[in-house]
Amino acid sequence: MANRLPIFASNPRQLKQPTKALHLIRNIETPTEEIPTSSRSDIEKAYEACKRLSRSHYENFPVGSLFTPKEYRPFIHSIYAFARGADDLADEGAGLPEERLRNLEHWQSLLDECFSGRATHPTFIALSETVRCLGLPKKPFDDLLVAFRMDVTTRRFRTFEDLLFYCRHSANPIGQLVLHVFGSATSQTLSCSDQLCTALQLANFWQDVSVDLLKGRIYLPLEDFDRFGYTEAQLLERADDQHFRRLIEFQLDRTRQMFNLAKPILTSVTPTLRFELALTWNGGMTILKKIEQARYGVLSRRPVITSTDKLRILWHSLLRGPS
Repeated sequence: MANRLPIFASNPRQLKQPTKALHLIRNIETPTEEIPTSSRSDIEKAYEACKRLSRSHYENFPVGSLFTPKEYRPFIHSIYAFARGADDLADEGAGLPEERLRNLEHWQSLLDECFSGRATHPTFIALSETVRCLGLPKKPFDDLLVAFRMDVTTRRFRTFEDLLFYCRHSANPIGQLVLHVFGSATSQTLSCSDQLCTALQLANFWQDVSVDLLKGRIYLPLEDFDRFGYTEAQLLERADDQHFRRLIEFQLDRTRQMFNLAKPILTSVTPTLRFELALTWNGGMTILKKIEQARYGVLSRRPVITSTDKLRILWHSLLRGPS
């Protein structure tokens, strides 16, 4: 996913000793503008709605989970609710592409209103408060909407660079926003985060080749088919031969390189965020290992992370960091 602020703060307020989120909501802390008394309950209700939405959708890695410090969860939930809402409009709507694109344009207008201090939709009421408290930049949210529009219009990627462009807009903004929320956004951590988020999304693509085919989507770069003597027609026929498996092995090698380039982030962020990122890193690497154990046969069976795998990921993340 997982694909996403009032105005951009060049130095977002560091939350080294974060105040309880609802205290921020009630304007007890530093924000200078006064929140009307009549809006306080609306803001709390909006955060609660975002929380329910976040917990009602399955993801490979939970958003704002129990491992996230309680004071940060409402902020994460509001970001997730924005992205989830856009994702539903792009991928799960029953309308024609033109209608879905119009709905995404409306979501864009709600985002613009949010940054102008005129939010009325519950998701954007919560997001507006998150923006107000943390000074998050708007660009990651705009970037996410670029990717959601691509979800409507794009079902194939000719080159690996085309796929990376999609990941830069669909996955990387989430990591950037999380770093800002936790007060850990630096040039180094943002660069490593982009590597981690792209690697995780690519790992999910390789895990879900068979699932995406059912949706008419192919994320394997078409330029790589020729390199391994494989064709799109064979993929549509689910031809699981040596050529296909070498193609998947090649994608795993380049994805693993990205995970390794991201590794320094685990020692560069605040301790509060370090564990969450270790979970993400270990989870993504586990997906690659599961595909390898299946000898790259992702067409016949989707590799899954089992309960035992999850316990192992948790153990490594708690005690050893990246495994």
